[in-house]
Amino acid sequence: MIIAIDGPAGSGKSTIAKNTAHKLGFRYLDTGAMYRAIAVRARDLGIDFDDGEQLCVIACNEPIEFGFSDDEPLPSRVFIAQKEVTDEIRRPEIDKAVSPVSAHRSVRKALVDQQRKISQLGDYVVEGRDIGTVVFPDAPVKIFLTANAEERARRRTAQNLERDIDSSYEGVLQDLRARDQYDSSRAVSPLVAADDAVTLDSTMMTIDYVTNLIVELARQAQASE
Repeated sequence: MIIAIDGPAGSGKSTIAKNTAHKLGFRYLDTGAMYRAIAVRARDLGIDFDDGEQLCVIACNEPIEFGFSDDEPLPSRVFIAQKEVTDEIRRPEIDKAVSPVSAHRSVRKALVDQQRKISQLGDYVVEGRDIGTVVFPDAPVKIFLTANAEERARRRTAQNLERDIDSSYEGVLQDLRARDQYDSSRAVSPLVAADDAVTLDSTMMTIDYVTNLIVELARQAQASE
């Protein structure tokens, strides 16, 4: 089974997807980390984030791998070209690079192919921007998770501080709003809710509450199979 969770940056997708995977015994596929890995690799090679042709060379020829601990549904390490980029992909400069990198049709196609191959190995919770609309349009459970920009900026700022990343709330809020505009208006796979997705506004919800809602939807889907 695939559980597809889409939504804007800072909406809590990653945390909630990971918690859902834990509760259901599924694996978690972090598609955002895959685009971030491409961005890190491009940065290290001096490739412009607007150079779709060279980015595609990376996406098509350098498989992204996840490292899992025994019996652990969450990947603890991320690699590209056999180089670990687990920490690098969460840097603020990579936050800003994800949208332009993911806007290239050829890059998306290459990574979607990788994501579909990975998903054939078992049950997965998958989160991103176009999981329910493009990557897994037949997923039995589709969630569109959102929250207002101010709450998302508060969460992202707190995360950055926990990682010892210097950032201000106002700066994070400005970046999130710019990314929302970019992601929702891009020509390739814009950020939209699938027609059959359940929309959850997590602004006033706890992580546990949202997680339990999704787990219940998954169990209902399993029972109806």
